[in-house]
Amino acid sequence: MTADEPLVIVERHPARHVALVRFNRPKQLNALNGQVMDELCSALEALDRDDEVRCMVVTGNERAFAAGADIGEMATATPIDMLQGNRIAQWDRVRRISKPVIAAVNGWCLGGGCELAMALDLIVAGEGARFGQPEINLGVIPGAGGTQRLVRAIGKSRAMEMVLTGEPIGAGEALRLGLVSRVVPDELVVGDALALAATIATKSPIALRLAKESVNAAFELSLTDGLAHERRLFYLLFASEDQKEGMAAFLEKRDPDFKGR
Repeated sequence: MTADEPLVIVERHPARHVALVRFNRPKQLNALNGQVMDELCSALEALDRDDEVRCMVVTGNERAFAAGADIGEMATATPIDMLQGNRIAQWDRVRRISKPVIAAVNGWCLGGGCELAMALDLIVAGEGARFGQPEINLGVIPGAGGTQRLVRAIGKSRAMEMVLTGEPIGAGEALRLGLVSRVVPDELVVGDALALAATIATKSPIALRLAKESVNAAFELSLTDGLAHERRLFYLLFASEDQKEGMAAFLEKRDPDFKGR
């Protein structure tokens, strides 16, 4: 790639209401420097505002989804540099995207890359994908959610081993532990993720947003509070045209035509 090429490339698939967001830093294995993360966040936020897009896919290339943060940016940083730069807030921007986002992972998915994949909603992994939090080998710990989301995804004991040793796990184990939703042959990862996104995109856009919100709330709320939150969102959907259309289509034995209203 040349110096003026974008570090993140967006491909729209309007017929299916989906978009593919691809990292474009292959020589650095898509290491997530500040510019890459800013371009990613800006792309996802723009797609989040686009009514023609209902689901997104984020991917890298055949060698790496993203092999961590850019260590060169941080090697000599002081605590004040890190505080004022506040780069980790970019992972928070990703978390605030309201539409479903799928990570399509081939190759290395390490450190900040693994944290990014976990901050998205679903992970489709190639058979050769490797997931890990190797920060301990650099004298630090995961700082963009790795110690928190990994525990919630695979449990304390296995997460503790990964964080303390820095050793990665393969796609098969990631599937068994619940870190990823499916594993497919490497060459099918992006196509499978886009097909999954297209299936999701056939659903009511309003219901998709509230379903994502409700599932994510399960990690933040007690069961009692979570059930109350879910119930409020369920009732709220009865104010939508999509709810009327969806139930009418069911009774009339036809496919619904959701408009996002």
